[in-house]
Amino acid sequence: MDKEIPTDAPNLRQKELEEISSKISDLDKWRKIFSWHGLEVNHTTHQKYQDPKPDDDKEDAAGATNSPLKQDQFPSNSLHSIPKALLVSSNLGGQPISLEMAVGLRKMLFGSLFQVFSYEWKKAYFRFHEPCADLAYALKTDKGGAIAIQMAVQVNVIKYLLFVQNKEENIHLQSLCELNQKEQEKALVAALTDILWTAGEGQKATICLVSNETYWTPSTDYRVDNITEGVRLFDFFEKDAAEKFLCDHIHCLSCEGSHGVILFLYSLLFSRTFERLQKDLDFTTTHLLQCRLGTFICRQAILNTILTGRASPHVFNGVQRLDTEGSVQKLLHGVLSRSDVGYLHWSKDEVENHQLLQVGSMLRTPKLPIWLCNINGTYSILFSTNRLLLSDWKMEHLFDLYFYNGQPSQKTTVHLTVDTHSHHWEENHREEGSNAEKRVPSVEMAIRTKWEGAAINWNGTTPF
Repeated sequence: MDKEIPTDAPNLRQKELEEISSKISDLDKWRKIFSWHGLEVNHTTHQKYQDPKPDDDKEDAAGATNSPLKQDQFPSNSLHSIPKALLVSSNLGGQPISLEMAVGLRKMLFGSLFQVFSYEWKKAYFRFHEPCADLAYALKTDKGGAIAIQMAVQVNVIKYLLFVQNKEENIHLQSLCELNQKEQEKALVAALTDILWTAGEGQKATICLVSNETYWTPSTDYRVDNITEGVRLFDFFEKDAAEKFLCDHIHCLSCEGSHGVILFLYSLLFSRTFERLQKDLDFTTTHLLQCRLGTFICRQAILNTILTGRASPHVFNGVQRLDTEGSVQKLLHGVLSRSDVGYLHWSKDEVENHQLLQVGSMLRTPKLPIWLCNINGTYSILFSTNRLLLSDWKMEHLFDLYFYNGQPSQKTTVHLTVDTHSHHWEENHREEGSNAEKRVPSVEMAIRTKWEGAAINWNGTTPF
């Protein structure tokens, strides 16, 4: 005998359908709100930092087509993607970033209020290779534009380890491989502090951390990034005080999820101040990040700020005058003085087009033998453990350099021996013609922008 169906079953089904429709409607409403805040709601939302190309790297189409929602419809302080352990309390002090500051920061970096950092930038932070190992002194790098900042900081880490912490004339490379975790942390703190203090012209350093609160409601023409809105600025007028504070909070820049590279970049700009930055720059550089191949890369001014303390847009010495139409001269701002650390540049494409960027002697010959290298658009480090290498020309006849490129494939430091007096490379180069450059490793060509005609021995390492 068939079971009798209750007469109210259709009504129950109808109520269930209405409840489901209501939930779908609510979900759609929240999706719009998340989209307006630069986020995305889907079935992978819970997989934090696992999607290699999330939608916030794409153009925010929803934000352009949907009608604007009021910013206070969503509690902004619940949107931080930073782990709670890396957020500082507002009771710690400091100054909360204002809307005016955030707008100035966004314009200085992107030239627009609607651009925000990509997933790759947000993921980047400062961390070393394994302690007490071949690359214990070296920072790991991330993909995208943040690698330039990480490698520029690496230059200053090596400077501290070789020539600031160590007062002796020379130390062996092996000492860099024996660092424990505490020594790694100390080196990072010292390097970051020195960069910020130099950018502040020895008068002030500003350290930016993210708090668990926000204090203002963004305007509709400001795209929320859920980092900047919670920033607190801590100003220090003594270098030792800045270093101690950074030591106490270095985990806020060196742990996964901290957005450490972005916070350091903010600290750098606020230490330099917007007023000084405007004076440093010229008409060729109106903002500090450049969009290329779908990501934002650092312009030279950011790298020069880290290397020299001044946001010079160019790498030549001094100031150059450029004649324009109407007999109006415009000034191009280069590097004004010799810095502690240097910079080398070589590009195969630029050479083939006869447009190789010429680095001035201020950066090619720094006070200490450490260089950030831009080789075919990839950043790497060359350094010597001999602090007097650039102080005595006799030492530049035959000497050792060490090379680190930050790539995961590099497991040990490359040892190069440079001979500037044998001249056999020059002879081979003349015999084989211009095609020789195409077969010579780009690292060697970069070294020859400093020591022309030098012969380089890779000491058993396969050249790359």
